[in-house]
Amino acid sequence: MSARKVGEAEPQPEEDGGSAQASQSVRASKSTDDSDKKSTDRKLKDVDICVPIVYGTIAFYLGRKASESQSHKWTVYVRGATNEDLGAVVKRVVFQLHPSFNNPMRVIESPPFELTECGWGEFEIAISLFFHNDICEKQLDLYHHLKLYTEDESGPQSTKKPVVMESYNEIVFPDPSEAFFARVQNHPAVIVPRLPAGINLPKPVVNDNMNENKRGNTKDHPLSQWFLNFSEADELLKLAAARQEVQAHIVNVRRKLSLMEGVPQLSKQPSGFEYA
Repeated sequence: MSARKVGEAEPQPEEDGGSAQASQSVRASKSTDDSDKKSTDRKLKDVDICVPIVYGTIAFYLGRKASESQSHKWTVYVRGATNEDLGAVVKRVVFQLHPSFNNPMRVIESPPFELTECGWGEFEIAISLFFHNDICEKQLDLYHHLKLYTEDESGPQSTKKPVVMESYNEIVFPDPSEAFFARVQNHPAVIVPRLPAGINLPKPVVNDNMNENKRGNTKDHPLSQWFLNFSEADELLKLAAARQEVQAHIVNVRRKLSLMEGVPQLSKQPSGFEYA
């Protein structure tokens, strides 16, 4: 799994006391053992699938009556950037807590991918995302700093207003399998490009369990009022969708040129549309 950072900055304070970190684009590495895959796992070349996510923590101060070692209650989570269910892409999430916790490695097998604990100290949480078998064989490792205390120490910490720290990422899956593309092409949490004409995808598996899908999203989450609104995210999503459209057009042109006798296929994308 390789990461390509598109921007990084110090967290900026929001009006509600939360902090949002700059966006990143994380590119999933391609599988190296595709030779023995079945035809049903055929890859869509020159196609990217993008999954915007947000991961972070929300921490509440429990007040002066709380014990010194249990001064805060906090939740760490991974959610869709638009609070849609990530279960179609993410199979499970592993949170690695500080070794002072009982059973510090916590495995969450289904959405919503989150856990809640109590404690007094700040530390770095390792977050590992595992994907479904037809998506990517390698895990994606993220790191998040648990923040319990506000920067403003001019007065006592509030028990009603939490400390929020979130980061926005886009996970990019290059050359996805046809089965993966067909399954998520209409999923609200996933950005997919328009495919060139002539490509016939297998019919996606229909999930009739609507209650499971509803349970997996975080639109009605008890903490949703504290989720940060990434104003930058909407623009990034639009740019990503536009990029996918341009990329699909380039692929279509390549195919047409390759069919023309005596005209070689383009060896690279036109200037101005270079993709990592």
